Amino acid sequence: MSKKQFKALVLSVVKHSYVALAVDSHPQFDLVAVCDDPHEPDWVHERNQEFADRFEIPYIRDLDQAVKDYDPDLAVVSSQAERHCDLSVRAAAAGLHVIVDKPLSTKLSECDRLVQAVKTSGVRCLVWNRNFLPALCQATQALKNGAIGDLRAIHCDFYFSKDAGPRKGTREPGYPPINWLQRQIEAHADGSDGGVGVVAMGELQIEGIYPLAYIRMLAGSSVKRVFARTAAHFHQANADNDVDDLATVTLEMETGVAGSLCIGRIGAASHPDIGEIKLHLLGTEGALVVSESRPEIAVHYRGQPANEFRHIRVADDNNYLLMENFAHAIEHGTDTILDAQGGRDICATVDACVRSGKTGQLETVS
Repeated sequence: MSKKQFKALVLSVVKHSYVALAVDSHPQFDLVAVCDDPHEPDWVHERNQEFADRFEIPYIRDLDQAVKDYDPDLAVVSSQAERHCDLSVRAAAAGLHVIVDKPLSTKLSECDRLVQAVKTSGVRCLVWNRNFLPALCQATQALKNGAIGDLRAIHCDFYFSKDAGPRKGTREPGYPPINWLQRQIEAHADGSDGGVGVVAMGELQIEGIYPLAYIRMLAGSSVKRVFARTAAHFHQANADNDVDDLATVTLEMETGVAGSLCIGRIGAASHPDIGEIKLHLLGTEGALVVSESRPEIAVHYRGQPANEFRHIRVADDNNYLLMENFAHAIEHGTDTILDAQGGRDICATVDACVRSGKTGQLETVS
């Protein structure tokens, strides 16, 4: 029996196109149009138009008109970070299911708006994540099977080997501070523009959702309180904009499990892969060490570009499984693997971490 087809409206695609591409790769989903607000700057329209041209679909500078003309089932939101929730709220109000790129927002008040909009409209929401990576699936199953007994502690190293412009300390004294948005626009060419938007974001805000989603899923618990140390250690753009590129975090979890996280954007030259990303799980009967990148193969050849990854992940069905999860949620009214409320809870943890890094105090997750 053929499965239901869903029409997807790409609601801004200025950050990266990986979310929209993942949606398109699943046989139950079809991209029907790209849309955005007419008052957005030229660089936004240029990126949207480029994606629309690539897929030979229309680009409409009006959300309401796009919904009217193409009757989509869902919206795929990958705009500037500070617009994620507002666009998602408007999509939900129009009766569309929502897939939203990370970070969910830079403001908890915006996250709360989305949670309420999704609840009011009765639509499904998926916040993009990597919880279906093979290593995470195997770790989840191992915990369910009691391989290490009851979980007592979990730690994640999440060091991301991407650059973020000039190294800290390499510019002359008195230079103008690096403009965050301009730096992100320039970085789009090499894919290091993870924090696209006017609002400057540290690595906790940009990438923290990934390791915190791992910890939340594996521990089966939300976070009560945090203690963090943060620094702009590597990159001048982070130092100029007073946001972290390196942090350590201790997590006090609702279930009593001890959690901790080390996160940083450590530069492209620091690692042959995307970075050192590993989880350590300690239970009453044993322990697990989980390398996020496995399984992988290493590729080396003459003339290999210096910035090409030597290690290539294989058997990675994360995007397909996320879309399977989303299709099932739409068809059966179930929760997604990371819904609006879950995304909001992680943003609240990140917010507490940022506050703790500045105050030097234990902070409660609100």
